[in-house]
Amino acid sequence: MRNHTQIRRKSNFGPACVAVMGVCMVAMGATSALAQGLAQNPAQAAPPVNAVVLDRVVAVVNNQAILASDVDDEVRLAVLDPGRAGVVLTPKRALEQLISRAFIQQQIRQEDAQAAEPSQTEVDARLAELRKEVPACIHFNCTTEKGWSAFLFAYGLTPQRVESYLRYRVQILRFIELRFRQGIRIAPEEIEKYYRETLLPQYAPGEAIPPLDKVAPRIEEILLERQVNVLFDDWLKNLRKQGDVEVLDPSLESPEPAGGAAKGGA
Repeated sequence: MRNHTQIRRKSNFGPACVAVMGVCMVAMGATSALAQGLAQNPAQAAPPVNAVVLDRVVAVVNNQAILASDVDDEVRLAVLDPGRAGVVLTPKRALEQLISRAFIQQQIRQEDAQAAEPSQTEVDARLAELRKEVPACIHFNCTTEKGWSAFLFAYGLTPQRVESYLRYRVQILRFIELRFRQGIRIAPEEIEKYYRETLLPQYAPGEAIPPLDKVAPRIEEILLERQVNVLFDDWLKNLRKQGDVEVLDPSLESPEPAGGAAKGGA
């Protein structure tokens, strides 16, 4: 019986070949033609010295391929995450994020992709925020078009790729809102407890302390986010447990999946 809870490494061609639009079939056909040619002319045994591998499959998630170029792309896009300032995204971690993202996108398509699809206005608003928030943008003055263009060029990005990335992130947030936040209720007692045990100790003696009724809405938001994060992480872990992940590149194998990687890296 196949154990789907493990991330497996696989060296032979598998479902990934189907997922990359016949690239593997072309490669195998070329190999067959080369073999026939060698039988006729052994002098041609050496492969062309200038042969270059343009891309390759590094992992497969439920028959959906993840390419080496996707991992490279994810590493470059990490600069757009304000919370990752000064932290380098490794290829291993990037692949974990892409694996989680694949599971989430597959689930969104199964449930209601249309409901989670963000509007262009939402994506544009997020882009405007990002150009002000990203630490690396400070040196380029990304709020100007000239500065933004210089930033994109410096990090090997394009406006289209950035928009696609932001659209995904907004889509995930909307999906989480629709799927997990609905029905969660925060009791007044929980808000009061957070105010008394978490917020008040942060104030030094003599500092003005805001009254509970003024900060209650923000406390409720914090507690909601906590519960949503717990539900989302458990849901994602369950998807990975039931799903099928094959890591084809041994150098990208990770000892354990990163459960909540998709939200932040996503």
